[in-house]
Amino acid sequence: MKEEQRLFEIYLRNKGLKMTSARETVLQAFLRSEGHLSAEDLLAAAKRIDPGLGQATVFRTLKLLADAGLAQDACKDEGPRRYEHVYKHSHHDHLVCVGCGRLIEFCHPQIEKAQNEIFKEFGFRATGHRLELRGLCADCAKTFDLEKE
Repeated sequence: MKEEQRLFEIYLRNKGLKMTSARETVLQAFLRSEGHLSAEDLLAAAKRIDPGLGQATVFRTLKLLADAGLAQDACKDEGPRRYEHVYKHSHHDHLVCVGCGRLIEFCHPQIEKAQNEIFKEFGFRATGHRLELRGLCADCAKTFDLEKE
């Protein structure tokens, strides 16, 4: 956590901003969280630390965390935006249920190999990628099948 805090402070300083106690609280709440959280989830977690925090402060700080490279939008198209840790976290892809918004992380060596081959085939130097596979989770697929009958 200390390294992420140091990086965030450097980022803020370079932008002419300060590490306020409110920003530090939001950062700590974010770093303590696991998985994918919405801005509302982060607001609730931060308010457990400091009940006086405002929604706008949390949302603005989350944007700063993303701009600083500490957070990223885990899935851009399905449901509410959910953010995840990216700094020093292993690469993974996502399965996204278009029915309920469930998000599953996975890493598949053959997919990674194929993506690297595609970069090479087209003469690209890889700087990163995101793969989101969309479909219906087992629960939503059952509901969908029941509705069709």
